[in-house]
Amino acid sequence: MPLAPLVLRPNQPRQFYRGGERIARFRSLPPPSSAYLPEDLVGSTTQLFGSDGAGLTVLDDGVTLLAAIGADPAGYLGPEHVAAYGADLALLVKLLDTGERLLVHFHPPRSFARARLHSCHGKTEAWIVTEITGDSADESAGYVYVGFREDTSPAAVREWMAAQDAAALLGALNKIPVGPGDTCLVPAGVPHAIGAGVTLVEVQEPTDFSILLEWAGYDIDGPARGHLGLGYDIALQALDYSGWDDRRVGGLLSSRPGPSGPAGTTRLFPRAADEFFRVERIETATAPARFAPQVAVLVVLDGRGQPPWAAGTLPVARGTTLFVPYGAGPTHLEGDLAVLRCMPPAPF
Repeated sequence: MPLAPLVLRPNQPRQFYRGGERIARFRSLPPPSSAYLPEDLVGSTTQLFGSDGAGLTVLDDGVTLLAAIGADPAGYLGPEHVAAYGADLALLVKLLDTGERLLVHFHPPRSFARARLHSCHGKTEAWIVTEITGDSADESAGYVYVGFREDTSPAAVREWMAAQDAAALLGALNKIPVGPGDTCLVPAGVPHAIGAGVTLVEVQEPTDFSILLEWAGYDIDGPARGHLGLGYDIALQALDYSGWDDRRVGGLLSSRPGPSGPAGTTRLFPRAADEFFRVERIETATAPARFAPQVAVLVVLDGRGQPPWAAGTLPVARGTTLFVPYGAGPTHLEGDLAVLRCMPPAPF
């Protein structure tokens, strides 16, 4: 019997910064039970760093997605994927909503993660902005901050951290206005922050590795928990201190022009993202889209429809999130839908 697409319930472990109301609205759910639920981990086989399973997606039968994949890797992921990556999904998707500015931080690259964290994955990530909520009282609202504007010394970063000088940290970064539909690739090592009132879909390597440069005023003990247990002398070796001028930043914000598959399908993010993940935006208003079997996480951004699968149809609407196993067969999207199709890297 073929596998079926799995409708995913919200998966929002508590975080150290506020948010989550716009995720609930996007999913047509009641307001969140806590002010500290700003991230929904979608189709997650990743647990939060230092936790005992928090962050893992639990399916309707009570089994984690991680365990389900482990029991049938080829069925869930496909034989080519398994040959390349084993039973590792190699992908994490999040819905993220900043009720307050997300602090300045960065993520380690693969080389550092292998050497120091015993992981084949670092944390390169990318964003697709879905909503902006203005706030005249918060100058960060509607902006993201990515990369040092000019070459920066380790001594300067240490000084800003010691003083917890948020203004200096933010002032050293590129401040970029964003709106719905905008995208940004954030390579591992690059310092960044997300302003208040930004709702987005984040696609990333499947880890929870974050190194904090800022923590004052947030619900986290930065000196104790902000360095992945490595100590800052080691953790800061993973930081990209180089300057990101307009040309370099522009390369992170670019998408690939034109269709990349069936009509209405556009491949997002520059080619540098391909070794980490692949994302397509699919619009079906003018024509249906059909894809060969492929493990993927789907996020329905807008519209309503009943895509057919091997075992029948599955009603979806704005806010629906799906895990599509390889064994579910071809993906056929039709109706009036706008969908993000998030996939692991190709199994080269």
